[in-house]
Amino acid sequence: MLFSELGLTEEVLKAISESGYETPTPIQAQSIPQVLDGRDVIGASQTGTGKTAAFALPVLSKSKPLGRPQCLVLEPTRELAHQVAEAFEHYGKHTGQKVALLHGGVGYGKQVEQLEEGADIIVATPGRLLDLQARGSARLNQVTVLILDEVDRMLDMGFLPDVRKIVTLCPRDTRQTLFFSATMPPSIETFAKWCLKDPVEVEIARASIPSTVTHAFYPVSMDQRDELLLALLNKTDYHSVMIFTRTRKEADHLTARLKKEGHEKVAAMHSDIRQSDRMKALKGFKDGLFEVLVATDVAARGIDISGVSHVINYRVPENAEDYVHRIGRTGRAEKEGDAFTLLTADELEFAESVERFVGRTIDARSSRASTT
Repeated sequence: MLFSELGLTEEVLKAISESGYETPTPIQAQSIPQVLDGRDVIGASQTGTGKTAAFALPVLSKSKPLGRPQCLVLEPTRELAHQVAEAFEHYGKHTGQKVALLHGGVGYGKQVEQLEEGADIIVATPGRLLDLQARGSARLNQVTVLILDEVDRMLDMGFLPDVRKIVTLCPRDTRQTLFFSATMPPSIETFAKWCLKDPVEVEIARASIPSTVTHAFYPVSMDQRDELLLALLNKTDYHSVMIFTRTRKEADHLTARLKKEGHEKVAAMHSDIRQSDRMKALKGFKDGLFEVLVATDVAARGIDISGVSHVINYRVPENAEDYVHRIGRTGRAEKEGDAFTLLTADELEFAESVERFVGRTIDARSSRASTT
C-alpha cells in the first residue's frame, strides 16, 4: 500500500513525498483510513513506528485553515510536544494551517501570540493549556479533534485529573477523539470508555525490544556504581550513549563526575533544567555535539533519537516497562545496540520483573573484569 491510496489530500501527500516517504507503516496504514472516516480510535504502537504521522496526516487532511483551534493534541512532556508540533508543521506546510505549541518552562508571550494569530492546531502539555484556558487565551469550544497521546505516561506523571478537565472543556457530541497509549492498565481502560465513543481498536501491541539489542546485567555494590560506569564507558567503543537515572539528583551527579573524569561531550536532561537547555542538550546529542546524554525517564519515551549505540541503566528501573522504553533508544532500524544495566543487591526484585516482562533471561556479567 502507498500513502497515495489512503485518501489523504494532495497538499499532505506533497509534504510526504518531499520527505521521501512512499509506504506507510502498519500503524499508519491502519489508523489513517479510520481517522479520515471520523471514527474514534484507540491505538497502541511502540516508539519508532510512525505513530505521530498516523494521526497528524489524516487530521491535516480533514482540516482547513479557519483561524481557530480545531484540533488539540495533548502530550505528557515538553520534548514530545515540540516533536509533535514540528511534525504537524512539516506535514502541514502546504495546507496553510497554523500550529500553536503550548508548554511550561517558558514565558506566556509567544504562546499567547500564536493563539491570537489564529492557530488551527494546538499541541500542548496539560498544565500550560489549562493556565492559558483560564486566562481566556486558549478557547477549546470549537475543537473537533482531540488527540490524547502517550496516555499511560500522562497517568504515570499524575496528569490524568488535568486531562479529564480538558476533555470536558471540549465539545462532546461533535468531537472525534484519538487515544494513543503504549499500555492499557485498568485505570486507562476506564478513562477511555468515558471519553471515547464506539472506538475502533487499531492496534494494541505491547512495547517490545529490538532483536538487535544485546543485554547485560552488571552486579555491583552500591558504592562502586560510579567506578563501574566509568570503566564501562572507557572500555566500550561507543558512538553515542544514553545513561538513564532514576532521579534528577543522580543525573546531575553523574554529569559532573563524567566531566571531571575527562568525558567532556556530556549533557544532562531532566525536568529541573530550563526548557531551552533541555532542547539544546537534545539537539546537541542528535547532532553529535554530545556523545553522552544523562537523562531521567523524561527522555525514554516517544522522543525520536536515532543512532544511539548504547544504553546504560545506572539503576534498574522500578517499572519493568520503563526498561523497554529506555532500551528502545538503541538497536533501531535493524542496527545493533547494547544495553548495560548496573545491578545492586537491593534491586534483584526489579531485575526479575524486567526479565519476566521481556520474556528472557539477561546475562549477568562480571563487573570485576570491567573495573580492572
